[in-house]
Amino acid sequence: WAERERGTRGETAALRKRFSGLTAALRDSAESPLDASASFCREFCQILVEYGGQWKPEENPLPLLEMYTVAILCFAEATPSLFPECEHVTVVLEKLALSCLDLLLSVSENVPGALWEEFQSSVKVAHSILQANGNLQLSTLKTLAEESGVWNNSTLCSLLSDSMTDVEKGKIRSVTHLNLDFNVVCMQMQH
Repeated sequence: WAERERGTRGETAALRKRFSGLTAALRDSAESPLDASASFCREFCQILVEYGGQWKPEENPLPLLEMYTVAILCFAEATPSLFPECEHVTVVLEKLALSCLDLLLSVSENVPGALWEEFQSSVKVAHSILQANGNLQLSTLKTLAEESGVWNNSTLCSLLSDSMTDVEKGKIRSVTHLNLDFNVVCMQMQH
């Protein structure tokens, strides 16, 4: 992971820069607040699709976790400039949070310390920003971020333990295997 981490650091910095540019364009937009917010959401999703498409989560989910960590914080930082009545804002944030949760639940081993700490910090800051604007969509991720690792959450572990019935496990699996795709979200927003 250490060698791969060095390779993704430059890509992560470039991703942050793209999101920062997108947020600056939102603030400076001459479009109506609703149109500017919808455009921001479409372009935000497109950036995620482009960046995320480089990685195969079944082979190495950690670069995607890094992407979600950056994306969640950048989206939260843009929220004060987004038009609250734009339905795309809610949809993108919801899909972003659920996709990140889905990815975290697919990681069978502990996330390396530095990446987990970055995730914890970003989610806590993003949750605070969003909560100040009346949005609680990151509550589940914040709860996980309070632990020392995904699989250190006792409630989550007991939910997924062997003591559950097959029907209960099936319900949990159907929730955790959402396989959300930002391509679908982007296409829906364009129509």
